Amino acid sequence: MNVILIGAQGSGKGTQAQFISSEMNLKHTASGDLLRDAIAQGTPSGLAARPYYERGDLVPDEVMVGMILDAISDLGGKAGLLLDGFPRTLAQARILDMRLAERGQRVDKVIYLQVPRQQLVERLAGRYLCRAHGHIWNIASLPPKTPGICDYDGSELYQRSDDTGEAVARRLDIFFTETITLVDYYAQQHKEVTIDGSGTIEQVHVAVRAALR
Repeated sequence: MNVILIGAQGSGKGTQAQFISSEMNLKHTASGDLLRDAIAQGTPSGLAARPYYERGDLVPDEVMVGMILDAISDLGGKAGLLLDGFPRTLAQARILDMRLAERGQRVDKVIYLQVPRQQLVERLAGRYLCRAHGHIWNIASLPPKTPGICDYDGSELYQRSDDTGEAVARRLDIFFTETITLVDYYAQQHKEVTIDGSGTIEQVHVAVRAALR
């Protein structure tokens, strides 16, 4: 099963991805991590992406899709792929569908975590990540046992620069004007399920798990 999680910054997408990938034996593939890993490993897609990454430019859609196809080809014993952060645009979604079809693959299910914009802003104000492995914490809804320290690996927690101020507004604007169009795209394929992401982590998890059964 290949699953896509769609959600704005602060929707809880990363937290739910950790749960789902573990429970359903899926390979969790966050686009940023995938890009950095491919470059570090010197894969063909990584080599193609490196010049763009080093210049700070957007990596072409075809190159990003190539990385995802590489990930599907090497699932490491997992039952499928869980895509987090890709695709972001209709163009990327269409290329992904086309390239997957060439391999006899497809996107099986798309989960959209729907959260009101104001709630997203409030969540992001309390969101922190650990420096070692990027585990996600929130001082309001998911606080660590020891303030400022990750429960899992003991590393320092920090707040991303794009989780504050104008950076948040810009990223949410992009999501609600561009990425949101993916919901209709996958709904037309009868693959999309909208989940109310405004509840507790456990409430959302129960709904997501039911949608993927």
